[in-house]
Parts: sequence; structure tokens; C-alpha cells
Amino acid sequence: MSKKLHLVSLGCSKNLVDSEVMLGRLREYEICDDPSASDVIIVNTCGFIDAAKEESINTVLRLHDARKKDSVLVMAGCLSERYKEELQKELPEIDVFTGVGDYERIDALIASRQSTFSPEVYLANEDAARVVTGSNYHAFIKISEGCNQQCSFCAIPSFKGRLKSRTIDSIVAEVRQLVAQGFWDFSFISQDSSSYGRDLGYKEGLIDLIEAVEKIEGVRSARILYLYPSTTSFALIDAIADSKVFQSYYDMPIQHIDNGMLKLMKRGFNEKRTIALLEHMRTKPNAFVRTSVIAGHPGEDESAFLRLCDFMRDFGFDRFNVFAYSNEESTAAYTMPQLPASTIAERAEMLGAIADEATKRSLKRCVGKEMRVALEGESEEHAYLLQARPLAWASEIDGVLLINDVNDLSLEVGKPYLAKVTELAGDRLVATLLRKEG
Repeated sequence: MSKKLHLVSLGCSKNLVDSEVMLGRLREYEICDDPSASDVIIVNTCGFIDAAKEESINTVLRLHDARKKDSVLVMAGCLSERYKEELQKELPEIDVFTGVGDYERIDALIASRQSTFSPEVYLANEDAARVVTGSNYHAFIKISEGCNQQCSFCAIPSFKGRLKSRTIDSIVAEVRQLVAQGFWDFSFISQDSSSYGRDLGYKEGLIDLIEAVEKIEGVRSARILYLYPSTTSFALIDAIADSKVFQSYYDMPIQHIDNGMLKLMKRGFNEKRTIALLEHMRTKPNAFVRTSVIAGHPGEDESAFLRLCDFMRDFGFDRFNVFAYSNEESTAAYTMPQLPASTIAERAEMLGAIADEATKRSLKRCVGKEMRVALEGESEEHAYLLQARPLAWASEIDGVLLINDVNDLSLEVGKPYLAKVTELAGDRLVATLLRKEG
């Protein structure tokens, strides 16, 4: 009888890549949806903000309650790394603790039931033989670890360290391997992708990477997540737009627009540069512009907040996320005078309503347009309909189209098609398949 593995990957897509590396090391296990029947349970945790930390702890405790006797419960990832001393004292339920450096040693740690925290952050590589999950055509590619920025609200550099980039050759080798497995759509991710390669001496590392990926036969679509305003150049924006492979997809978290707040947040740029970059992105054909903002950072007075609301309402973003400020120890903002929790929640709700309206306007602009899509199979929300993801949108975060007419085409999940958007039904676009792409 084969051994069974239950793995839960929390947080961002970068965490998902690390989880896939662990799956690659545990191929002898059968993946199991039932934790009570599993021999090994792994939770790859997120430690970014309070809500993520709470979710991670609750998930671990819930799985402990469900586990069978003699199973192994592993707590890995960012939260485990960030609070390794405290968690090992407070969670005797966990058999193996590990952080962000030993994903390729997870099999050995489970076999020995030893907790280990490597002094080095794990850097993805082409030899990891990861198991890509959730798609038969799309994969995330992690291009670097760590971050050199000093944002007042962010604790990530405290446990992920400074920027450490993979070489272009390493990234290209991994993409080639995945293409050989049938993958053709890729999202290149890191904490600060626009700084990619600076530690290796690349002046415009992302532009060099774009040029290298374009030469890989079999890559049909790609996008980059996430850009940072102070390290994003106009040349990079142009290179993305001019690429025949990379989508004109720009995800650049701005966090705020008020100059005073940008200075308090230690963002290293001002309103003028932010707007100039965003407007340059918006001029590109078929551009999709996404961002994120924080509500209720210390020092955000009513005037600064209303300035942010006005900008987010008027600019015309396709999507934006809103984060309620979370006061994180080891950050510069931790000791600043804090706003009341009720004020933070109210401001996050107001910005959330603006974000919903921005999304709806963006969706309305799609009606009547033809879009290249990847067919993903039956709709998860509506019976008798199919769903497809526009290649101009990022996987998992920007949504899907509902397909109600396939024009008698032969259908293959994970293959590209051309679709025409016919209507907006509530908050979902409905489309017709026109033809299968070659």
C-alpha cells in the first residue's frame, strides 16, 4: 500500500512554487485530499500579515485534530521561519518544523523527523524536478528570492533576506524542461521582479530575461509579477509591450499615492514618478494594469486617505487589491503611533468598494472584444458552462470567462482558443469560442 501525503500551500504563488518543489521530492507518496488518511501532512505557511498568520496556525491545528495516529505533521515556510523559536515551544503538536531554506531536503527531514532551519533561503533551480499543480498548461517560475527594499510596513526582508537572483541560464533551463512537459504559459514571479539580476550585475535584468525567454520554442504566453516603482524603468515597460510572447501585463503595487505617505512608507519614490510609470503602461496596446494599496498605515490622515481614494477611483486600474494595514514587529512602522482598528477597517472597506467598481468598469470594456484564452474545463460556478482564462490576465487572481457557446469546436482543456466576449452577466464575462489557436 502506497504512503499518502496531504499538502496545504497557503499564501502567495511564490509559496506555491516551494510547495511544488516539496512534492517533487516526495513523488513516492500518493497525493491525498483526506488528512485523516494521510501518512504525512505538510502545511507550507504564510507569515506576511496577521490574517495570514492566523490562517496558518488555524490550519495546522485543524489538521492535527484530523490526523491519524503515527502520521507526520510538518510546518514549513514563512511563518515557521519567522517565529521558529516561539512556534517550536508553543506547538508540540508539530513533528517537523522547517523554514524557507530546506524544501529540497523535505524527504530527509520527514524520514528522520528532525526540525531544521537552513541559514540560507532556498533559491529555485532547474534541477528541483518540481510537480506543477493546478494546471496542465501554466506554471509559475520564481526568478529570485529576498528583497532590497526597506518598506516601513513589510517584514519579509527580515526573514527572507536581501535580493538573490537566479541566473538567466537557470531560468531558461527550467522553462525548457516545463515546455517539454507540455506547459506553454508562464508567470515569472518574485518579491521585487523589476530588481531581478541587480545582485548579479545585470543593469536591466528583466529585459535580458524577456529576450532569452522569447527564444524558447514552445513558449506561447508569459507575464511578469511584480514590479516595484523605484526599480521599474520606462525601457522595461516598453520591452514588455513590444514582446511577441509577454503579455502587456503590469502588476506594480504602489501602496499609496500621497507624497507624505510614500515618504513615511519608505518607498523610495514619489507621486510624480508613480503616475508617470502608470500612465506610460496605460498607453500600451491591450495593457492590463493591476496594483495594490494599503489602508490605514500610521500617519495616514484624512486628507491623504481621500487623496488615495480619488486617485484609485479616477485612474482606471483593471484590478487592485486592498490590504488593511497590519502592524508587524521588526518593521519601521511598528513603533509609529497607530490608527484605531475601526478607522483602518472603515478605510479598507471604502477602498474595497472602489476596487469593485474599477473591476466592473474594466470588465465592461471587454464586451465585444476578441481575446486569446486558455480553456480550463467545466465552470466552477455555473453548471453547463465552461470556463477559460484570458491570457492577458494572471492565473488565479484576475478571474475567468464563462463560455456558453463553443461553435461545435473540438475541445481540449489546457489549449489556446480565440474567444469573443458577448456580455457581462453580473460580475462575470460571457464569451463564445471562435476557433482553436494553432
